[in-house]
Amino acid sequence: MTTQNFDYIIVGAGSTGSVVAGRLSENGTYSVCVLEAGPPDRNPFIHIPAGVLYTLKNPAINWMYKGAASAGTNGRQINQARGKTLGGSGAINGHIYNRGQRMDFDSWAQMGNRGWGYGDVLPYFKRSENKLGGGDDGYHGHGGPFTVTDIDETHPLCDAFIRGAESLGIPVNPDYNGRRQEGIAYAQRSVHKGRRVSPARSFLYPAIKRGNTQVLTKAHLQKVLIENKRAVGVVYKLGDRSRPEITLRANREVILCAGAIASPQLLQLSGIGAARHLTDIGVPVVHELPGVGENLRDHYAVRSVARIHNMATINEQTRGLNLVKEVIKYGLFRRGALTLTPTLLYCFWKSDENLQNGDIQLTFTPASYPEGVQSGLDRFPGATIACWQQRPESAGFVRARSADPYEHPEIQANYLAAEKDRRTLLAALKLSRRLFQTRPFAPYVAEERWPGPARQTDEELLQHARQTGNTAYHPMGTCRMGPPDQTHTVVDEQLRVHGIDGLRVADASIMPMMPSSNLNAGALMIGEKAADMILAKPPLASQSVAD
Repeated sequence: MTTQNFDYIIVGAGSTGSVVAGRLSENGTYSVCVLEAGPPDRNPFIHIPAGVLYTLKNPAINWMYKGAASAGTNGRQINQARGKTLGGSGAINGHIYNRGQRMDFDSWAQMGNRGWGYGDVLPYFKRSENKLGGGDDGYHGHGGPFTVTDIDETHPLCDAFIRGAESLGIPVNPDYNGRRQEGIAYAQRSVHKGRRVSPARSFLYPAIKRGNTQVLTKAHLQKVLIENKRAVGVVYKLGDRSRPEITLRANREVILCAGAIASPQLLQLSGIGAARHLTDIGVPVVHELPGVGENLRDHYAVRSVARIHNMATINEQTRGLNLVKEVIKYGLFRRGALTLTPTLLYCFWKSDENLQNGDIQLTFTPASYPEGVQSGLDRFPGATIACWQQRPESAGFVRARSADPYEHPEIQANYLAAEKDRRTLLAALKLSRRLFQTRPFAPYVAEERWPGPARQTDEELLQHARQTGNTAYHPMGTCRMGPPDQTHTVVDEQLRVHGIDGLRVADASIMPMMPSSNLNAGALMIGEKAADMILAKPPLASQSVAD
């Protein structure tokens, strides 16, 4: 078989990979090939907003990774959902658009990553965005490929919850992606006209139409080809392990956009990582880089659940005959419960009033889920608060278990290992309980199901967290960006892998520290910035922002 050559090979068609492919194709000069291990994004539940309840448990479009057990999870293994289709995790996530705080990115720059301060990245957030509805134009883009909207179907239980938050001194902040994040509001989301706004549909499909971009689905990468410390191509199989290997050559660069779990694993399978680990799994060492796979961080979400009375919730609204009505409403008008995201309200606040910046995030929805997992609805009327520590100090790792590309890696997030994380989460759980008990909301609470009135002490609440907490699906940091002389960094500020020419990583794995946010907006921004770096374009002008 003749080896094909492309100027750029992108591994992974998720949020960042779709953006990089789209922007490279716009240049019109280069040929681009995108390898995606999953199938095309034809599953209808991808595109129906409420369909996330089904995508989170569908192995056809979800890698369904298993995290390792730890003391912080009371010995439980936590499922790590990651998208396995065009659009990647941006095709199966909860649609939330949340960038984080200014200090998040300024701290990245302070770690030695020039060009990654808030003023530097804000223009790239804005370039991808098409914000409809309210919001400060100084912080939002209009006319970009990725449409962001405000939730336009309010719920009376949400309104009561907002009034309860206000009674505790938490202000309404309708634009948490604007000047300040702290406060409570209905969420900004990647939903438009009743359908998911997918990174693949926004960036990748236009690239395909331009004719200079080829997308290969069900293309499972085996390794990156390295010759004389330079990435020169990739080896993949089209389908399962029984298929023959195929080689593609890259004239210019290989860009890994496979995410915080797969990107470090693929580097390790290619011989780039900690030498001792590579030797243990039988992979020849091409380049020792001990930071590969380290620094894994994730938001550990713990839920409080109330049984509701005196008010209908989404649980009843989507069951039996009511569900039939909702399906009809969605089919005819793209309205109703099927257009809703799993979370309707976002609340950002402080574990200690003396803090300058918020460090906890709470979400609220007038629905509840069996065992706290958003892959179904309870049979009783319910409401849920999920809370987590915004910037966790607990860190773990991702490590290939063997040289077999089809074997899932070991994923250890070490949830709640850091004492500060436990202390901050306790404050968030106590605030959740106070929110259920506020005068505007309490009339609708029949009983507190989780943690339950029997759990009152700090240790009892922590036990609830260990027994029931779950990932918020925000893994990052495993190919950490930073100067080469800093321990455990993997890529430089241009996203080039230390010590290897022609190879970059561009996805949430490069984030040096967790931003105070969900990660999809940040992944899009990284894709925008990476494309300019790859094309050697001057960076967009930094935007000065007022306090």
